Amino acid sequence: MTPRHLLATALLAALLPLTACQDREAQAAAQAQAQAAAAEQQAEAGEHDFEAAVAIGNWALAKAQADVLLARHPDTAAADRVRAKFDDVAAKSEAARETARTQALWIYNTANVEGGEQLSAAIYAKDNIDVDGTGAKQVRLIFRDNPSWGRSSYLVLQAGDFDCYPSCRVSVRVDDGEPRRMAANRPQTDEAIAMFIDDERALWRLLDGAKTVAIEFPVNAGGTRTAVFEVAGLDRAKLPKWG
Repeated sequence: MTPRHLLATALLAALLPLTACQDREAQAAAQAQAQAAAAEQQAEAGEHDFEAAVAIGNWALAKAQADVLLARHPDTAAADRVRAKFDDVAAKSEAARETARTQALWIYNTANVEGGEQLSAAIYAKDNIDVDGTGAKQVRLIFRDNPSWGRSSYLVLQAGDFDCYPSCRVSVRVDDGEPRRMAANRPQTDEAIAMFIDDERALWRLLDGAKTVAIEFPVNAGGTRTAVFEVAGLDRAKLPKWG
């Protein structure tokens, strides 16, 4: 082999690794570009689902779609567009969740009784209360519309008793407002440990737009206890005659 041929062979041998390296770099770049395009396509599909949930006001689903998109494809253009709307959607999702939670706290009942149909709306206090030293127990607030007895509002205990016979006054506070004194009475009956708040219409009106209502009442064990009710989810249409 001539010196010229030897030089050409040596040059070729030197260029082969460089060419192979360039090919690998080109392949890696092409692969990265393909992956980026696939990620963008998947992110756009997620964005479409996100926008569809936003359009129908399903904020919990919209937030879930956004969470998935931002976790899987955080560096895409679609993620940037969704991220710009995320805080607003998250806030609406939390508000919707809280609305559903407070609505579920109320129990509505319809019963056929003498004279027609009885309607009621009841809710348990946020925390159980110990009224007589036997341990914390549930306290209920009930609004009732009876065809014979009319409308009434009352508290019900599971144990102990109210110190409100034949009458007393209770303190009612709406959210962070000033407490309001209201007349109440404990009927002489063993059917239930109940104490009626005499101005049921006023109490009903106080609940309109309220988040919480705290009722402080006297008990036979001594002193007073306070039951706090998360009333924001009340469906006032369930008792239509109350207005």
